[in-house]
Amino acid sequence: MFVYVARRLAGMMLVMLIVAAVVFVIARVVPGDPAAVMLGSSATPDDIAALRGRLGLDQPLYSQFLIYLGQIAHFDLGESIFLNRPVAQALAERSELTALLTLMSVSIAVAIGVPVGILSAAMRGRWVDQTAIGIAMLAASVPSFWIGLTLIKYLAVDLPWFPVAGYGPPDASLGERLRHLVLPAVALGIPNSALILRFTRTSMLDVLSDDYVRTARAKGLSPLVVVLKHALRNAMIPILTVIGLTAAVMIAGAIVTETVFGLPGVGNLIVSAVLRRDYPVIQGALLVVSGIYVLINLSVDLLYAVVDPRVRY
Repeated sequence: MFVYVARRLAGMMLVMLIVAAVVFVIARVVPGDPAAVMLGSSATPDDIAALRGRLGLDQPLYSQFLIYLGQIAHFDLGESIFLNRPVAQALAERSELTALLTLMSVSIAVAIGVPVGILSAAMRGRWVDQTAIGIAMLAASVPSFWIGLTLIKYLAVDLPWFPVAGYGPPDASLGERLRHLVLPAVALGIPNSALILRFTRTSMLDVLSDDYVRTARAKGLSPLVVVLKHALRNAMIPILTVIGLTAAVMIAGAIVTETVFGLPGVGNLIVSAVLRRDYPVIQGALLVVSGIYVLINLSVDLLYAVVDPRVRY
C-alpha cells in the first residue's frame, strides 16, 4: 500500500507540474493586460509600461514561469494583483462556501442516483425502470444553470421559500448559510445524479446475473436482502468510481452555479480573476482545484480496498 501511495503521489506531482505549465501559458495567451485593466482607459502607454515593470510582467515568459515554479516549490501561490493579498488567503476566505456547496451537491446526487439506480436494476424492464431511465436522460440533458434559474423563479421569487442569491450577512449562522445553498446544491446535484443512476443500474445488473445471487434467491432470502447485502456490496467499486468523478466534476461545475446564484465562492473568484486578468489568482485557483481533483481520485482508489477486501495494491 505504501509503495502504491508513494507512486501515485509522485505521479500527482508530475500532473500538477503539467497543469501549472498549461495554466500559465493559457492565462497569458488570452488577450488582455492586467496593467491596462488596473489603470483604466485613460492610462498612457508609459504608465502601463511602468506598472508592468512593478508587477514583473515585462520579464520574458520563461523567467516569469521559473519564478512561479519557485513560488510553488515553497508552497506560495503568489500575490493577487487586484486584491493586494496572498492568493492562498483569498482562496481560504472563499473555500468554505465552495466546499459546502460541493458536499451538498454530491449528497443530493448520491441520494437520488444510487437508490433509484438500485431500484431500476431490481425492476428491470418494468415501468419503474423505464421511467428512471427517461428521467436520467432528461436530467443529464438539462444544464445546471437552467435548473438554477427555474428554481429561483418558482422557489425564490414566486414562493419566497429560499433566498434568491447571496450567502447571507457576515454574521449569519451556519443554518442560514446552508439555507442559501439549498437551491444551488439542487441545481448542481440533479444533472450529476443522472450519471450516478446509470452507472449504479448498469453495475447492479451485471451483479444480479451472477451465480451467487441466484443461489441466494434459491435459498429463500428476501429480495431486499439479496439486492442490498449480496449484490450491492459487489457492485460498489464502479459506483464509487463514478461518485468520485462526479464530486471532482462538481467542483468545476460550481463555477457556473456560483455565478448564477451570486455566491462569493472560489468559482466566482476565478471568473472575476479571468475578467481582470489576475494571473496569480487564476494560476493558484486552478492549481488547487486540480490538486483536489487528483486527491479525490486517489481517495476513491484507496476506498476500493475497504469496500472489497480482495483488492490489493
